[in-house]
Amino acid sequence: MFARAYWVTGPLQGELRDEPLAPPGPGEALVRTLYTGISRGTEALVLRGDVPPSEYAGMRAPFQAGDFPWPVKYGYCNVGRVEAGPPDWIGQTVFCLYPHQSAYCVPVEALHRIPDAVPPARAVLAANLETAVNGLWDATPRIGDRIAVIGAGSVGVLCAWLAARIPGCRVELIDINPCRAEIAERFGVDFALPADARGDADLVIHASGSSAGLEQALALAAFEATVLELSWYGARHVTLPLGAAFHRRRLTLRSSQVGQVATAQRARWDYRRRLGLALSLLADPALDALISGEDAFDDLPAVQARLATDPGDVLMQCIRYPFCVYKNRGRRHYVQRLCSRPHHDRA
Repeated sequence: MFARAYWVTGPLQGELRDEPLAPPGPGEALVRTLYTGISRGTEALVLRGDVPPSEYAGMRAPFQAGDFPWPVKYGYCNVGRVEAGPPDWIGQTVFCLYPHQSAYCVPVEALHRIPDAVPPARAVLAANLETAVNGLWDATPRIGDRIAVIGAGSVGVLCAWLAARIPGCRVELIDINPCRAEIAERFGVDFALPADARGDADLVIHASGSSAGLEQALALAAFEATVLELSWYGARHVTLPLGAAFHRRRLTLRSSQVGQVATAQRARWDYRRRLGLALSLLADPALDALISGEDAFDDLPAVQARLATDPGDVLMQCIRYPFCVYKNRGRRHYVQRLCSRPHHDRA
């Protein structure tokens, strides 16, 4: 049997490759992919070759194949259905930190059951929501805080959505794209263009991925406030005006990264519990607003190149998989045991 997988093969270049797929062994499950999501910021860095050599090991995804810069099979927002394996897993809809591939075998410990209240397509947001949860843990917002979130990408919007649930907090989402005002309204938070943003924030969460956004984060922070940095810049250099009021206002600039559970929670939480929390939070239908659209798996190489160069208004792009495992290398030969359901049930 063969599966098809997306590989980054060069700067802004990718292709779909057929790969042999062994049947699941003891304690493993065969998963047929239904959807994957493109984690736009990180995957664009990978596609452009902007992962610095010093971070090649630290940036590896759990089931990555190949090595940076390329060829590399990368990704971590995979939603599928278990087709073979332990009896209590068969038929389960699951999330896995697996790259873009039509089917795969992994240990069942790597799978996370998706709650019945969460549609499979929405579950591609799980990894980004987990990042936002970890960021809020690192940021330690308090009841009644004035919170600014700079950068209305999917992680920034999810941070604003979580923060707005804290009683008394007033949250402002800031972005250079005026179209993000509609998203902010849907999530019950204020919106501002950078020139109109409120100052004196008790907490500033930065997720724009730009030096200008981080500079503004420092400018908006109140006395002894915290600026939480959620952006990852890869090989790009960032400059900051730390000689201005940074010291006089006694600001704290803190990094957050999902690769480690936030310090305050680490004694009691592990990765599995944290991702389970993120999946349970996805039951809110309002989060569908973050799914910008769907593309077919066969179009993924072109979609990745477009998003890395001209993302436009895209937040989370969902990739739809019509079939999964190949009997041989011909594109029209499928394993019927995995794909015999009626079309309306295959999504």
